Amino acid sequence: MQRARPARLRHIAGIGVDRMGSIADADATRDYLRLENLDTDIPPDPAAVERTRRAASEDADNSYLPFVGQRRLREVAAAHVARLSGVAYSGERNCVISAGGLSGILNVLLATVETGDEVIVTDPTYAGLVNRVRLAGGVPRYAPFRFRPGAAWALDRGALAAAVTPRTRAMLLMSPSMPSGGMLDAEDWRLVAELCVRHDLVLILDSAMERLVFDGAPVIHPAGLPGMAGRTITVGSSAKELRMIGWRVGWIVAPEAFMPDLVAVSLANVVVPVGIAQDAVATALERSPASLPAYVAELGARRDAVAAQLDGLPYGMPRGGWSMLLRVSDFGIDGAAMSQRLLAEGVSATPMAGWGETHGAQYIRFVYANEPVPRLQRLGGAVRAALRRAA
Repeated sequence: MQRARPARLRHIAGIGVDRMGSIADADATRDYLRLENLDTDIPPDPAAVERTRRAASEDADNSYLPFVGQRRLREVAAAHVARLSGVAYSGERNCVISAGGLSGILNVLLATVETGDEVIVTDPTYAGLVNRVRLAGGVPRYAPFRFRPGAAWALDRGALAAAVTPRTRAMLLMSPSMPSGGMLDAEDWRLVAELCVRHDLVLILDSAMERLVFDGAPVIHPAGLPGMAGRTITVGSSAKELRMIGWRVGWIVAPEAFMPDLVAVSLANVVVPVGIAQDAVATALERSPASLPAYVAELGARRDAVAAQLDGLPYGMPRGGWSMLLRVSDFGIDGAAMSQRLLAEGVSATPMAGWGETHGAQYIRFVYANEPVPRLQRLGGAVRAALRRAA
């Protein structure tokens, strides 16, 4: 049967992570250094795991109901965003639960973006976010981070301001950003707020990693900035901060005016995650202010270990998050070629084609959340051997 591909899929790019994971999984003879996927070996809060076990045997949790998510999780998620932003939110009036953070992002885009509207993202940005902008009928517009080898990524504020056009409807931002670990500082967020207010834009905040920050950097939630409470939609996730990747639970916290459309889209797209996962996530999120510091410290140690292994090479220093980028185009190859060479050295890592315009195919990504510091000591020798192989 011959068929035309739907137009909405014309510019949808693969993300590469699944392919690299499958290659590493298929070869049981190699002990690959697993740096390709946003998994982690650091377990979730034990209380959340125990709550999941109990829920699996409780009739009330074996349900889709309520269709907007269980009441306690909505209350805890709304209180969490209120605490970070200083904006008053209610679980009943301002929150709907989604089947994971990315499902929440797509739901928000479908509820706010018309076909042809432009949505500003940073460059680089996770290809899955860009794909969802396109699935919703939007057009991604890129505002690049500035790259300096060995230094932290910094937002190009002039490029962000220039990216706004009469067709711009929203900004979709994440800080720390994936995959770079670049963060928006207080001046960056002030500019974002100024642009959103001046041009009447919606800010969609992907908050999946907002508390995974290093070196004492503050957590800034932009909903609390002047003029932003009524135009900021926060999408959270159990995956990165709570280490509950397989639970697939997310939350959307938004001004009340957006809620009817957000609920309408949610009811038409997956509805909610499984009932047995929701109260466990509420438990972990409620306990996270106490459980998070040790986890962030471990991630920071892993970041520093990777940076030490790549010393002298053109990497970008993450200020937060789970991953670090190495610019391999300096050596005359692209990320795809480097990825293949690293496999021969026992390292599984994902190339960045399609993850940006300014910063994309010339990089390879190393995720340090799934390997402890002693194993990360293998990385430097493998990278340098792969670069010699390329030469």
